[in-house]
Amino acid sequence: MAQFQYAGLDRNGRKVSGSLEGSSRRTVSLKLRGQGIYPTELHEASRSTPRFSFGRLRLSRQLPLADLAAASRQLATLLGAGLPLDETLVTVSEQSDQPLIRQAFAGVREHVVQGGSLHQSLARQGRLFPEFYLNMAQVGEESGTLDQALHRLADFLESRARNRARIQAALAYPALMSLVGSGVLIFLFAFVVPKITRMLTELERALPLPTLLLIGLTDLLSRWWWLLALALGLGLLTLHRYRATAAGRMRCDRLLLNAPLLGRLQLQIVTAQFARTIGTLLQSGIPLLKALEITRNLVGNRVLRDAIDSATRQLQEGGSLALSLRQSAVFPPMLAQLTAAGEKSGQLEEMLLKLADTYEHQTELTISAMLALLEPLMILLMGAIVGFVVLAMLLPIFEASQGFA
Repeated sequence: MAQFQYAGLDRNGRKVSGSLEGSSRRTVSLKLRGQGIYPTELHEASRSTPRFSFGRLRLSRQLPLADLAAASRQLATLLGAGLPLDETLVTVSEQSDQPLIRQAFAGVREHVVQGGSLHQSLARQGRLFPEFYLNMAQVGEESGTLDQALHRLADFLESRARNRARIQAALAYPALMSLVGSGVLIFLFAFVVPKITRMLTELERALPLPTLLLIGLTDLLSRWWWLLALALGLGLLTLHRYRATAAGRMRCDRLLLNAPLLGRLQLQIVTAQFARTIGTLLQSGIPLLKALEITRNLVGNRVLRDAIDSATRQLQEGGSLALSLRQSAVFPPMLAQLTAAGEKSGQLEEMLLKLADTYEHQTELTISAMLALLEPLMILLMGAIVGFVVLAMLLPIFEASQGFA
């Protein structure tokens, strides 16, 4: 059976889209007409979904967190008001401003109408919905508390989107300064400095050392820029291929985790994400082992992922989560301490959510401290480079004027 993507109109003239299995285009077309859908576009889905496509749903991309949180909140509110699931999905799809959200929930609604459950319909949308979203929806359906599960999902997604937005906003100013500074330096060395150095060499005088260094650097960049660009490209390609290996990825992740400032920041971000995800999943009724498995897939650093794998194995053997986290010696000690307190009191999820709040606040403080240090360093670096260029250009002119005097 092949998978077919379709777009068409329903009995009310509304646009719908989704996917359907069938042995041929004719079979799928007949199935759609039997459901009251008149296809205007029907094609077989590729087995390897392209990463970039225009005008169609990108199944290899996950939905934006903020938009998914808003849609989940709306879906939970409508379900809590007593509306049927298919009607709430139609409402969410029609009222969203994001094409990905509209098409995703329209596809979910089509599968629900065909008799599928919500979590099965979400899973059939490729990788658009994260794994924790599918599991929490399944637990909500099986326990009859789907609206509450969706409310928790909305809270969780809003928290992640808010933290991500804060980090991006904090890094926007340094990124802009780097871009503007690089543009100024490129302009100086590409247009201004060559003309000045050409004039200085025509003086036929002994030039000071800063001027000679500037002339040599300008000649190097003007003659061999392509070789430098090629070396940089080969270096980046070599690093990418090295990181693609298991040993290379582990070594790079360990170096990043041990970096003076970035390592601490990454550990705080991952700890907050780990605690909030585990706490939210436990609060929704998902078993701890399953919650660890889901959270493990959200962590990109291999060192931290191995620590979670070790904790999972110890739990399977009858150990405690707090003891395994303490023995890993990777996560901060506070995580193991509060986890132990939560396990003893039976309030593990509340402890983890409070810990997530703490580390999210520490992440903001760390970023603020790094920016307070980074901004003057960038200004000093730019000032030193521009000052060197100005000094190298003015010294021979000053010496020449002294000789004429």
